[in-house]
Amino acid sequence: MAFHFTRRGLSQAEHRRQRLFECLPGGLSWATILGLLLLSWWRPLTAAIVIIAFDLYWLLRLFYMTLFLMLSYFRLSLETKTDWMARLRELAQPTQALEHLARTSHPQHPKAQLSQWLHRRALRSFIGAAASAPRWQEVYHVILFPIFREDPAIIEAGVQSVLRQTFPAKQIVVVLAVEARAEPQILAGARELQARYRGQLLELLVTVHPDGVPGEAQVKGANATWAAKAAEAALQRHGIPLEQALMSCFDADTVVSAHYCACLTYGFLTTRERTRASFQPIPVYHNNIWEVPGFARVLDIGSSFFQLIEATNPEQLVTFSSHSMSFKALADVGYWPVDMVSDDSAIFWKALFHYEGRYRVIPLPITVSMDVVSAPTWWSTVRSVYKQKRRWAWGVENLPIVFRGFLHAKAMPRLQRLRYVVKLLEMNWAWATWPLLLTVIGWLPVLAAQREFSSTVLYYSAPRIQATIFELSSLSFAVTIWLSWMLLPKPRVKYSLLKRLGLALEWLCIPLITVCFIAVPALDAQTRLLAGRRMEFWVTGKRHPGGRLSLRAKSRMMGDDEIND
Repeated sequence: MAFHFTRRGLSQAEHRRQRLFECLPGGLSWATILGLLLLSWWRPLTAAIVIIAFDLYWLLRLFYMTLFLMLSYFRLSLETKTDWMARLRELAQPTQALEHLARTSHPQHPKAQLSQWLHRRALRSFIGAAASAPRWQEVYHVILFPIFREDPAIIEAGVQSVLRQTFPAKQIVVVLAVEARAEPQILAGARELQARYRGQLLELLVTVHPDGVPGEAQVKGANATWAAKAAEAALQRHGIPLEQALMSCFDADTVVSAHYCACLTYGFLTTRERTRASFQPIPVYHNNIWEVPGFARVLDIGSSFFQLIEATNPEQLVTFSSHSMSFKALADVGYWPVDMVSDDSAIFWKALFHYEGRYRVIPLPITVSMDVVSAPTWWSTVRSVYKQKRRWAWGVENLPIVFRGFLHAKAMPRLQRLRYVVKLLEMNWAWATWPLLLTVIGWLPVLAAQREFSSTVLYYSAPRIQATIFELSSLSFAVTIWLSWMLLPKPRVKYSLLKRLGLALEWLCIPLITVCFIAVPALDAQTRLLAGRRMEFWVTGKRHPGGRLSLRAKSRMMGDDEIND
């Protein structure tokens, strides 16, 4: 029997397992924090040893992550000037393309040489599968923008970025998925965009997702599922097989590179078992990056860096935010969950269980740009950013369902299941505890030292050891600052040297930022899951570079009994 990816309608035994796994991440995080607090007071010597061991582990992980961050950034920079449409055309005759590349002179720049080498390797791999693969002219894209209260100007920027694609616009369907409970002017704005641009695409659909559908919560996944079914009907009208269609589900404020569809098509065609894969671009938050407070800018640059690091491990990569996948796979698994906030990662887990482990995420060497959360005042921005990060941390709701699924997934290799279990537990535990351990709890053993500890060598050595560890970590810190400047778009105005120095010094606030906007929101989300409370969507704001305030659907914490059943 297929595993149903939901927490609803469970048997009594399954409900007990669900609640047990819901308590696991919060229980583990609180046990770590409270255990070290008590140990620092009761056995400061033991606590100091534990903290120093953790600091050393953290330093090694930091160096490891910095190395892979640099490798991932280098891979992304290789393809900044790649003509993906030219590469698609070469896929039509891969053998001739390889012979032509062998005869022509190689590019002089080392990055271009490496990019071409990767392309030749993809061509050689593609030759064996070319007979069964569709031609790129037979591949169609469905691009979905779920809308709740977004300003039409925000949506229009995304639609215009789709129209600027180097890939033929007549092979693209855009769906503006509006919630029925949205204000009337939101639907009117979507209709106006439809009338303005529909002739330039294969189709531009506007769907209206009704409110209060049985079994649904007020979440983006419900709206996206409703819209995807309408898009499937449109593909059928045009006689397009689902195996030749790609679905990209974007946040409403997403602006894509002009090469996105071509790069995605290339990745799709050169992937074996292409209908059993999702495709993950690197999300960056550049639309309004220079108009937001420094703490918000640093946070979202860090989010992009995390995705860059994750892209280096495709065997365990999980979809995040804006992503793409085969429409065939989307339909096979029954679309996105309609009762979960974190639909972007949940769709990967649904597919993994449906295909019994034979599903993966392919990283794409291209970015998609979104807005940084902003609001009219600094303090309201603080609150909005906190709520957004708590909503991201609410991805922990996947953990109990995924763990139950692994108990049922007997056909999935044990080692594969174990790797995902460790990844989920460590990620959520680190999210909620590491910043607190590094900035607050790590110094308590010395402050709470008893007389017998204060007379030991460790009492004097512990602060010096920790200081040395943090000094070594400054190497990674410097690399991070440099990469942040390399990745950021150029500001619209030229900043003075003093201003640019101030922007670099924003990173010195990292300890406070990580505690307030990473650890605390994650601990908040895990504690609410531990207590059996749920999340639905709330509305927060993002200030557009033009000064308008766009509204984004986010999550509102509420009791479980308030969710639509």
